[in-house]
Amino acid sequence: MKTQYGQYAGAERLNAGSEPSDQTMAMRTQFRDRSEAGQLLAEKLVAYANRRDVIVLALPRGGVPVAAEVARRLDAPLDLVVVRKLGLPGEKELAMGAIATGGVRVLNREVVDSLRVPDKVIDTVTAQEQRELERRERTYRDDRPPPVVKNRTVILVDDGIATGSTMFAAIAAVRNRGAGCIVVATPTISRGTYEEMREVADEVVAVIVPDAFNGVGQWYADFSQTTDDEVRRLLGSVD
Repeated sequence: MKTQYGQYAGAERLNAGSEPSDQTMAMRTQFRDRSEAGQLLAEKLVAYANRRDVIVLALPRGGVPVAAEVARRLDAPLDLVVVRKLGLPGEKELAMGAIATGGVRVLNREVVDSLRVPDKVIDTVTAQEQRELERRERTYRDDRPPPVVKNRTVILVDDGIATGSTMFAAIAAVRNRGAGCIVVATPTISRGTYEEMREVADEVVAVIVPDAFNGVGQWYADFSQTTDDEVRRLLGSVD
């Protein structure tokens, strides 16, 4: 499946999410680490605790430590939706789009069209990232089947959202598999992406939604890389 970000704008919204309070913003300017961020995020999701229809899906790798705290607090199962950003060649931090498990690809038309990125370049990067996505699937999941999301409330968790490319792909992936309700949950998200994602997900929950957003790492005192081994360990630590 290939789609564009703009095609999500008409998605039905069951709950647009609530604005983080000014008091929260004043008190919280940085998280100690992903574990603390996950604990604070989980407190904003307590309405989903102890519900049999809820499943927490992390975007690896950085989203897994955050999601593990959320899953424990909600007493919900933890699994993954594997995604990969499609970085512009020569400037990989600039996302042309993203791919996700299940053959999903979303493109950021603003970037692709403004830079006149050829289809051949997009397809080449997609093929490269697809190989890495499949490697991560094997590494993290072994022989376990993908999680069942049909008619369930799916809480998608990442450690932070800047442009939202990978989260848009994750949303498309679980919606294609029949998710009943999609909640995007993250410790921090840029203001513009927050507003855009409210048009896509059924609810968006965040601790910090700043107007000035230079990158996810600025909101963490410790933003060290999450390893594949840590992902596997955390997946096994939440029943």
